[in-house]
Amino acid sequence: MGEKGVTLEELKKRMAEFARDRDWDQFHSPRNLLLALVGEVGELSEIFQWRGEVARGLPGWKEEEREHLGEELSDVLLYLVRLSDVCGIDLGEAALRKLQLNALKYPVHLSKGSSKKHTQINANAPAVADSNGDC
Repeated sequence: MGEKGVTLEELKKRMAEFARDRDWDQFHSPRNLLLALVGEVGELSEIFQWRGEVARGLPGWKEEEREHLGEELSDVLLYLVRLSDVCGIDLGEAALRKLQLNALKYPVHLSKGSSKKHTQINANAPAVADSNGDC
C-alpha cells in the first residue's frame, strides 16, 4: 500500500491470509462467496434506497454516512476479490478484457452521449466496412 494505492493482487493475498488464519477456506465456496457478495450489494443499495438521485461527490452527506458507504463498498470489493481468487480468475485481467469488449460494443461514434444499450445503437447504425471492404 503506499502512494500508488492498493492493488487487486495485494487485496487477494490479504483476503486469502485472513481466511486461512481463521480456517474459513472451508466455508469459502464460490456459491457461499457469491451469496455473501449479493448480501453486501443489498446493504450498499440500502444506503441509497430512499435518497433519490445523489450528486457526484455526495454533497451534504455527513462524515459518518460517507464512512458507512466506504465500509459497504469495501465489503462488496473484498467479497468480489475473494470470489475471483477462489474461482481462479485474474480479476484485473478479466476487467481489462471486458473494457476492450465494451469498447467494441460501444464505439465512441455511436454511443457518445447516449445511454442506449449496445443492441439499440448497433441496430440503427449504418454498416461500416472492415479493412477488406466487407460490411
